[in-house]
Amino acid sequence: MSSNYQNIHQDLIDACRQGNAKAQFEIYKLYYKAMYNSCLRILNNTQEAEDVMQEAFLSAFDKINSYKGEVSFGAWLKRIVVNKALDYLKKNKIDCLPIDDKIHQFSEEVTEKEEFTTNNIDLIKQAIEQLPSGYRIVLSLYLIESYDHEEIAKILNISASTSRSQYNRAKKKLIQILSQTTDKSLKKRIK
Repeated sequence: MSSNYQNIHQDLIDACRQGNAKAQFEIYKLYYKAMYNSCLRILNNTQEAEDVMQEAFLSAFDKINSYKGEVSFGAWLKRIVVNKALDYLKKNKIDCLPIDDKIHQFSEEVTEKEEFTTNNIDLIKQAIEQLPSGYRIVLSLYLIESYDHEEIAKILNISASTSRSQYNRAKKKLIQILSQTTDKSLKKRIK
């Protein structure tokens, strides 16, 4: 197999292709925390995130022969996890809340590089809770999971321009919600 991406755990990936349970467990130990966190950001429920993550790993091991090495194994696995989490939301019609400490990235856009306190980060998280789920999902996939709009379009079965527009609307709505806060110093930073 020729691959474009050299994985540091290629030997484990190859052993997983052979059905080696020990290698599968090693891969699981290497990636479970990051994959769980991705799931949790989308589902906002620890038990559901754990269940969906487990299902995603099983699916990944079933599909491991389809991994062509065009991206890192972690990126390939993350796409499976995100898709499983989004499928779970659609199937169960659950409203999601994807939030992460990486919200600092967004806060920099909003505040012109002023330093945020933990209190202000909490305000942003609370404001995100008020966003419609479509906005939250696109915001999470773009800012937190680092997908570009073309990837989000494929994942959500929408156009890239719809993804961009949802993201921009999410930012505007978030700023609007934040501007209504009683924290006067935060109001000043947003304007």
